[in-house]
Amino acid sequence: MEASPCGLPGDEPDLELLRRHERGDAAAFECLYDRHERRCFDFVRRMLAGADDATAEDLHQEVWIAVARHAASYDAARSRFVTWLYTIARNKVMDHFRSSPGVVRLAGDLGEAAEAALDELPAAPTVDPERMAHDRQLAEALVREVQALPLAQRETFVLFAHHELSLEEVAQITHVGLETARSRLRYARQTLRSRLAPWRTEHA
Repeated sequence: MEASPCGLPGDEPDLELLRRHERGDAAAFECLYDRHERRCFDFVRRMLAGADDATAEDLHQEVWIAVARHAASYDAARSRFVTWLYTIARNKVMDHFRSSPGVVRLAGDLGEAAEAALDELPAAPTVDPERMAHDRQLAEALVREVQALPLAQRETFVLFAHHELSLEEVAQITHVGLETARSRLRYARQTLRSRLAPWRTEHA
């Protein structure tokens, strides 16, 4: 069994790592952090959009401090660890928005996962330079249009499309019912498809 950089088995379940942390095992928390910190930071950064990386890093560290302090409150029967983690991250970001002036925006480079979530955009050959340039422009257009969505639709789309969480998990993280999450995703997709229709028509 291959060990992770923290010295514990790489396939150790999140729950077991969290419980080991509760018993004072620092290596277990290091493993948990190493496993999830990149995507967690990415989520925080995307939510903040216009903020600098230092702000994102500060909030990201607050998330993990909360994980460490409140590990005993995690209930594996209610959610996966990653769902609990993103709930904490979202709450930290929302607290930041409430205490800061300015427009709330979601960040940035959603990439192929978000584009695929529209699931009506055609697949692109990777050998055609002209088509590759078009795809880059389309991805940039998608990012702009995602940022123009209402906040509730934006976060639903990002969590579902980029972070690949289930709608049930998205609903839990955003504190709404499943049908509300489903409607938000549907409206987000409809809006994005409509706004990106010229791209599909031009290159059909």
